[in-house]
Amino acid sequence: MSALPVLLINPRMARRRNARIPLSLLHLASVLEGQRPWKILDGNFESELAESASAALRARPHALVGVTVMPGPQVAPAIAISAAIRRAVPDVPIVWGGYFPTLYPDAAINASYVDVIVRGQGEQALLDLLSGDLRDESALSAIKGISWKRNGRTVHNGEGAIVDPQTLPPLPYAGLGEVQRFMPPSFLGSRTAVYQAALGCRYRCSFCGVVSMWNGHTVLDAPARVLHAGRELRDRWGADSLQFFDHNFFDREETSLPMIEALETLRLPWWCYARADTLARFETATWEKLRRSRLRMVYVGAESGSDAALAQMKKGSRVEHTVEVARRCREYGVVPELSFMLGGPDDPEGEIESTFAFIRHIKTLHPEAEIVLYYYSPTPQRRRGAASPGTVRLPVLDAYGPSGPQLPTTPEEWTEARWVSWVCHQDAPWLTAGVRQRIRDFTRVLACRFPTVQDARTKNWGKTILRNMARWRYASRRYGHPWELAAASRAIGLRDPKEESL
Repeated sequence: MSALPVLLINPRMARRRNARIPLSLLHLASVLEGQRPWKILDGNFESELAESASAALRARPHALVGVTVMPGPQVAPAIAISAAIRRAVPDVPIVWGGYFPTLYPDAAINASYVDVIVRGQGEQALLDLLSGDLRDESALSAIKGISWKRNGRTVHNGEGAIVDPQTLPPLPYAGLGEVQRFMPPSFLGSRTAVYQAALGCRYRCSFCGVVSMWNGHTVLDAPARVLHAGRELRDRWGADSLQFFDHNFFDREETSLPMIEALETLRLPWWCYARADTLARFETATWEKLRRSRLRMVYVGAESGSDAALAQMKKGSRVEHTVEVARRCREYGVVPELSFMLGGPDDPEGEIESTFAFIRHIKTLHPEAEIVLYYYSPTPQRRRGAASPGTVRLPVLDAYGPSGPQLPTTPEEWTEARWVSWVCHQDAPWLTAGVRQRIRDFTRVLACRFPTVQDARTKNWGKTILRNMARWRYASRRYGHPWELAAASRAIGLRDPKEESL
């Protein structure tokens, strides 16, 4: 291959023990495989990422460097590696892609170390960038789905077409080198691999970045391709369990059935995302297939114990659907991992208390149900309506919450602690100190009364002590200031469900 290589970088995002196959970059590598050399550097494993990247770029000229960036804690490492590359090898083009540049394109491109950002899927945009000269403005103007700078001014090109995953090559796992290091132990098994079989979501929840990334579209992989990938991960690389990073694995029952049947053949324990309303409507025969396929855990966005709050979030499901999922999961041996969005800007205290009561009800239906609590956070939304070819429809968030503040305008501003906590659903600017404390106290009591089944490191005796200590508080609903549980949790080393969750 005489073509210049491409360096793909995954900035540090997680602890090494939690790092998984970098699927976003591996999908890009799949369209490069056999066409030009490529290499992935993963900051979750590279302790000296800047040095490794600079050495690779100095050793041989590269066509470009691609950096994937998620909002939140990955922005700062992305800035650091991009700035280091710019200093070490000033002439190599640096391209950012992923959710951060897609949701916040004006801020992402507003940096001296970023030449181009890719909004949405990156496979076709990457090929288009490599087919021309990144310094040729006429060539850049013709590429769909990118933003770039002309004489210091930002240019947003029209939207790119969504690429069906069934048209893409298989993932080149061997190019990762030691594949097993990307398959750590989990609740499911000793080597848990990841795959993505469904892209996008046709629902429009107001707090979800998938809405703005995919604009209400869903594209599904073929069951045969999923089965082929699962067999390779199992038979060649030793995977004994499988996690699906899908945005919405169970889109509809009729499209889910062929996938479930393929997973029956694979016979690996698995985990996926799902919607409560979809699962609640599954026929009994489908639930029987799920049991045989070895579905162990399903992550469901329950969000609230109030139908009014769900409607305001544009969730599209109802409280009764979550109740039915809890019942069905218990019947068929599946652990539901239910996430809730607490503290929306309208009546946060009342909504929070109703959700606490609902969580208690869910625990009576399925005591092993995992509960993961987040703070509500608005996400930029695309304006609805028809768009002609080439139209630019960027995600827009007019104000963060009822009265601001304005969104950051540079990547550096996005690294401020308050913005990282807000965008990661760890806090909200409109909440009072009392409401925050109420949520923290309830979370502590709940976590001690029902330690997460995904925590394999805390000893059983420690979990038993915490369960018994928290029993009276949970039974009497006296959540306030559980100092004794906080101290015991630190001493025993209890894990947070949000950190342990797949």
